[in-house]
Amino acid sequence: MNADLKLLTDDKRQTNQLSTIKKIQQLLMPHIQLAAASLSGVLIVVGWILSNMNITSISIILFVFSYLIGGYQKAKEGILDTIKNRSLNVEMLMIFAAIGSAIIGYWMEGAILIFIFSLSGALETYTMNKSKKEISALMKIQPEEALMIKDDIEVQVHVSKLKIDDEILVKPGERIPADGVIIKGQSTVDQSAITGESIPVMKKLNDEVFSGTMNMMGSIFIKVSKLSNETLFHKIIQLVQSAQSEKSPSQLFIEKFERIYVKAVIIIVSLMMFMPHYLLEWSWNETIYRAMILLVVASPCALVASITPATLSAISNGAKLGILFKGGVHIEGLAKIKAVALDKTGTLTKGEPEITDLIVREGITHESFLIYTASIENHSTHPLAQAIVNHTKFEQKLKLVQPDFIEDIPGLGVIGKVNGKEFKIGNAEFVGLQLSEVFLKKSGEKIIKDGKTLVFVADQDGIVGVIALKDHLREQSKEAVLQLKKLGIYTMMLTGDDEETAKVISKEMSVDGYISRCLPKDKLNYVKNLKQQHENVSMVGDGINDAPAMATANLGIAMGGGTDVALETADIILMKNDLSKLPRAIHLSKKMNKIIKQNIVFSLAVIFILICANFFQILDLPYGVIGHEGSTILVILNGLRLLKIK
Repeated sequence: MNADLKLLTDDKRQTNQLSTIKKIQQLLMPHIQLAAASLSGVLIVVGWILSNMNITSISIILFVFSYLIGGYQKAKEGILDTIKNRSLNVEMLMIFAAIGSAIIGYWMEGAILIFIFSLSGALETYTMNKSKKEISALMKIQPEEALMIKDDIEVQVHVSKLKIDDEILVKPGERIPADGVIIKGQSTVDQSAITGESIPVMKKLNDEVFSGTMNMMGSIFIKVSKLSNETLFHKIIQLVQSAQSEKSPSQLFIEKFERIYVKAVIIIVSLMMFMPHYLLEWSWNETIYRAMILLVVASPCALVASITPATLSAISNGAKLGILFKGGVHIEGLAKIKAVALDKTGTLTKGEPEITDLIVREGITHESFLIYTASIENHSTHPLAQAIVNHTKFEQKLKLVQPDFIEDIPGLGVIGKVNGKEFKIGNAEFVGLQLSEVFLKKSGEKIIKDGKTLVFVADQDGIVGVIALKDHLREQSKEAVLQLKKLGIYTMMLTGDDEETAKVISKEMSVDGYISRCLPKDKLNYVKNLKQQHENVSMVGDGINDAPAMATANLGIAMGGGTDVALETADIILMKNDLSKLPRAIHLSKKMNKIIKQNIVFSLAVIFILICANFFQILDLPYGVIGHEGSTILVILNGLRLLKIK
């Protein structure tokens, strides 16, 4: 057994080392590409200055180095991709255009072409690296070891060694390492990472528990029901990977357009190198000259500039508004969204239980009731207990006292003594179900239980009082939903909470529909259904349980205060947990798409006019370059207008 553990440790160490090296390479690559592009730009500027000083030979040398430094990475990618797919791509076309510019003596124009393309490549690499971190973020909370009970002896083993029906022990404060069923003990379990439920759930004998969830209170013994690679937590990871591997329709369209565009330009330029000589009786010098002009003016420099500056401007403006986009494709796609799936906890609500109602027995003041209740609950780590304590200490400004005695009953409540008087605090079953019902009826006041959790307090004479807690809506959420509906966007709330809670919250939020008791796989399936109905769908969430649905949606949107996994999986992040920023983001997206369309139409029109002018022999190379670069400058300036959009 020790030998096996040693081999396992060695393999794990080697895997971690390789993984670390790979991560370092991925992190450094965009910085290396950006540095290369920057150096290429500096060489272009210096070469331009020297050429104006008639130091031509040195300026050409600088342009050559600018070609090599700025174009190396994109040329490498283009060549490898061409060999792999047996088809030319835009990378190769840009290289050919730059080389063609050099052949006819326009070194600087070719170098600028390389510089722009290499800079966009660096930004693309950076964006792609950011989108691949959600799996590593998920693995941070996946327990690697479990405490297995074998022949009444505790043995620490790797989770991969667990088998079905093995018995494991999970102590308070530990994450559950495997899916299973409780066979001894009871406790409250925080399942927010898996189900999204805002309040920990009581788990007792024969209840099912999930890997990756947190055991809050007592020790529990669990019989393993699934292998480590079959757990619900592991399936979440698989769902994220699978969803991200699927290419979007827009991505497929871009790839198809790229292949057609490159082939068309290469074929036309190839024909231009000899056909006019025979058909139009041009001289060979004129024919080659016109072919090189065509290669320059047909290069997609203006097309690239039509999108990149506008996209970067929108990203910058969005950041000022508290909207973080992970890439231009996500901003472009946001304007097409027809339906939005909204997680409840942490997205529409605050994710923190708060006291909404308080009823006490006659003869007892609210202040004294809160003091002895909070004084006892102050020794508990349960979220409901902490909500009561925070309400008493910070909102009511009351001073707590030290209890004489405390006994915690996991999953049910707590017993404590204050000033020699004993109290029981917990759910209706703990303090006496019948007593609880009688008290509520006798009190003459109605507490709407829908969407609320009740905490009862009892002494030897019966029920002393009841506290109702609820996870409140975010202030901006309702207005955001109304704005989305005005934009014609269908809104659907997905939550792991029960039917009553979901019904009340959905009514308060005015969403078009809701689904309760959603597990991560359920949320993913509902998002897929929405995609079938509305084509373009966005998922807004903040928890690990939202990650698969966010990954499979056309756009994943995370609240800024969400988990690392949600933030890494998302394409767009709304900072400060403000859902009202989503309608603003959609407005920015529509404006950006409009400007990009203007740029594309303009740049294609200029290319078409230049090509025609070249064919009719009324365009010289300097004017072709001026027209080509001038159109590039104009579309860049048009894109920069997005910086001023409010």
